[in-house]
Amino acid sequence: MTVDPKRLMNHRFPDHHFAWTQEHCQLYALATGFGQDPLDERELAFVVEGADFRVSPSAAITLYYDDRWMRESGVDLAMSLHGEQQNIFHRPIPPAGRGRVTSRITGIHDKGPGRGLLVVCEQVLHDEATGEPIATNILTNFARADGGIGFSSGPQAAPHTLPSRTSDVIVEHRTRPEQALLYRLCGDRNPLHARPGVAREAGFPAPILHGMCTYGFATRAILQACCDYDPLRLKTIGARVSAPVLPGDLLRTEIWRDGDLVSFRTTAPERDNLVVLNNGSATVSA
Repeated sequence: MTVDPKRLMNHRFPDHHFAWTQEHCQLYALATGFGQDPLDERELAFVVEGADFRVSPSAAITLYYDDRWMRESGVDLAMSLHGEQQNIFHRPIPPAGRGRVTSRITGIHDKGPGRGLLVVCEQVLHDEATGEPIATNILTNFARADGGIGFSSGPQAAPHTLPSRTSDVIVEHRTRPEQALLYRLCGDRNPLHARPGVAREAGFPAPILHGMCTYGFATRAILQACCDYDPLRLKTIGARVSAPVLPGDLLRTEIWRDGDLVSFRTTAPERDNLVVLNNGSATVSA
């Protein structure tokens, strides 16, 4: 199937209904590195049930898994990567609940033959009972093999510009060798992250970490450095996935604070400071 951009822009997806449990939220926390220090009470609040249980805001990405928009797009899924993510958090995520997701394609950006295609999807997570929005997920899929269709829906949004000064805070977390195998249990079972042969066919030396797992690690770093681990203080977050992480990599998140605006970038310092998340921005409350 080839990409039909006009059909895709006009496509209306049926609502997706789903439920989640506290165990799902705990699994997501473990899959994004929470609890690596079993003596850190602040992080244990995200992985151990109790009255003080907390849900990482970026878990909104995995409370459901509805990839129909990707399958409808006609892109080569084996050659597609999560290129960018943005989140708006409207209210706290309860530890368990039922939800409804509305999805629509909001942008298609052709980078040209051999340069890939960007497909942008907005998914709004609603509380099933009240209809109130919980979070908005804006996903950009980088289809590496599908450039050259000769169509763009409009100008692509400019990336957030990082400050030129030295970062104010640096947070480091190490991923585990089995990190991708753990994260895939949250919903994204693309074999690119688990099967060595599939990874080699896609041009990688080994299965790579999900870009959204790296994003979850960065969210954890922002919660730690800027929110005192209070999920209610994180209002928005977004970043570009600029390079793949290999499970086991050390991640270094550089953070700049300018009032409520947080800028960030994540690198893999043991791989020549490879930038893996770029142009990151978040808003936090006091």
